[in-house]
Amino acid sequence: MPATFPDTLALLGRILLSAIFLMSGVAKITDWSGTAQHMAAHGMTAIPFFLAMAAAIELLAGLGLLLGCGTRISASALFLFLIPTTLVFHNFWAFEGQERMMQMIQFMKNLAIMGGLLGYAAVGAGALSIDHFLNRETRLTPWRTARRPM
Repeated sequence: MPATFPDTLALLGRILLSAIFLMSGVAKITDWSGTAQHMAAHGMTAIPFFLAMAAAIELLAGLGLLLGCGTRISASALFLFLIPTTLVFHNFWAFEGQERMMQMIQFMKNLAIMGGLLGYAAVGAGALSIDHFLNRETRLTPWRTARRPM
C-alpha cells in the first residue's frame, strides 16, 4: 500500500523534530568541555553524569524519533528531558530587558517542541516508520482510527 499524504507529513515532522536533538547531541560530544562550562555557569552539579546522560538521550531518542523506532518511548523521553532543560537553561524570569525576551523565546520554543513530542507520544510514527514495519504500533492515529484486532 503506498504511503498516504498524512504518513508523509508524519515522516517529515519526525525528521524536522529530531534534527534539533541529533544536532545538539553531536554538539555536546564534539564540544564536551565547552558544554560542561556552560552547564557549570548555570549552577549545575554532577556535570559529567548529566552531560553524558543528556548526550545519550538526545542521540538515542532523537534517532528513535527520526527512524520511527520506539517512537512513543523516544518522544516521551525527549519530552521529559526538556522539562528540566527548559527550566534550568531558559529561566527568563531571572533576567531583565533584551536577555529576558531572548530567554522567553527559547522557553516558548521548547514548549512548542514539547507539544510536537506529545503528539508523537500519543499517536506514534505513522506508516513510514520502523515501528509500523515491525507492527509495534497500535495504528490508532488521526488518519487510521480503527484499532487492529488483538
